[in-house]
Amino acid sequence: MKKTIIFSIVSLFYTSLLLAQKTKEDVLKKLDTKNEIYTDIAQNIWNYAEMGYQEEQSSALLQKTLKQEGFSIKKGVAGIPTAFIAEYGSGTPVIAILGEYDALPGLSQKATPKKESLGKDAGHACGHHLFGTASTAAAIAVKDWMKSNAQKGTIRFYGCPAEEGGSGKVYMVREGLFNDVDVALHWHPGNHNAASAGAALANKSAKFRFYGVSAHAAASPEKGCSALDGVESMNAMVNMMREHIPQEARIHYVITDGGKAPNVVPDFAEVYYYVRHNKRDVVINLFERLTKAAEGAALGTGTTMDYEMIGGTHELLPNLSLQKVMHANLTTVGGFTYTPEEQLFADEITRTLGLQKTAMQKVTAVAPYATEAKAFGSTDVGDVSFAVPTAGLSTATWVPGTAAHSWQAVAAGGTSIGYKGMMTAAKTLTLTAIDIFKNPALIMEAKAELEEKRGKDFKYIPLLGDRKPALNYRN
Repeated sequence: MKKTIIFSIVSLFYTSLLLAQKTKEDVLKKLDTKNEIYTDIAQNIWNYAEMGYQEEQSSALLQKTLKQEGFSIKKGVAGIPTAFIAEYGSGTPVIAILGEYDALPGLSQKATPKKESLGKDAGHACGHHLFGTASTAAAIAVKDWMKSNAQKGTIRFYGCPAEEGGSGKVYMVREGLFNDVDVALHWHPGNHNAASAGAALANKSAKFRFYGVSAHAAASPEKGCSALDGVESMNAMVNMMREHIPQEARIHYVITDGGKAPNVVPDFAEVYYYVRHNKRDVVINLFERLTKAAEGAALGTGTTMDYEMIGGTHELLPNLSLQKVMHANLTTVGGFTYTPEEQLFADEITRTLGLQKTAMQKVTAVAPYATEAKAFGSTDVGDVSFAVPTAGLSTATWVPGTAAHSWQAVAAGGTSIGYKGMMTAAKTLTLTAIDIFKNPALIMEAKAELEEKRGKDFKYIPLLGDRKPALNYRN
């Protein structure tokens, strides 16, 4: 009799939990109760600070979290050890939530408002520790809602490595892993709350390698042939080329190997290039001109040259049918406020940015909805957006005025300021996914918009070609 009573109490407890998540409001309340759990996960990934295709601990932690919540896991998809797919449910619709977790090299930083290295090789200067965690939280929250409401369909989390230059999602798209997806949702850390139509630049990147002959630079320079001369000649020609390219285009490079000692003529040198524009056809043309400059540099310096494609991404194709739903849900969730301690931290960061006052309205409010945006960066979400209707948002995980890829972004991302923005994103993604599940007509509208924008004759051709994943591009 006693066992029967205990069983009844336990059953009633779990039944009440399920019933408590039938509405969107209750789903949000449940997310609030898990704030500490997700903060711990994000903090761990922030500490791991693993670069692209090296995110073994970060990927494993998110996989473990999703598996414990009843998701099935497919590891190592698209030939990438740290990529995975976690899935719950079956049948249609299939709603994907994207997650990232790679850090950037050379941006180690403590969670303090002054520049102070943490002594690591990398840092989360783009907030992907928050990105992956919030998306995981949203996928779990949607799963709980589906279970409570006997909702048919599939919620699927995509563990996407190496967004920072490694084009991880491109290989996943190329592999056909989004072919059965109806809608994809994503977000990104930022310095304000917004869910307007996004934009991103198409991008091709490659490492150009020059080969020469080493010799003593003082005793026998005539016997040497400098690979560094090849790199510098290429850079000089590309810099002259800037005057004659579309003004919206961007070309950047870094010399990753220029030799080891001044008195040794370098027999090897390498330069790493990015080419960007808001149209992929322009990027393709500019990259061809870049390779011609490299060939000319090799010819003129008596060196030889080859290059390796590292990454290639499409521009972002916004889907307004979905984006307006995302904006409405971000407005429902709203911004957040700082504690007195957070305000002191933010004000110190603000001063390092050369600003006098922290623009708190970007934290507490949501930016007005806009149907157009100017592209400044690139993302492999662009390729996803040409494969499936895609919508996204950004939240104020950084102090207003902070630039991505800065030590200030790393610092704020390791504090409660970053975690508050993370949970705002998790809630918005959750509500948006629920709305899509409940409204099949919205999916049809979004698909029609995608077909119209990309054209009926569109054929997906990855900008990085048929190369295998560049698993060692950070080495």
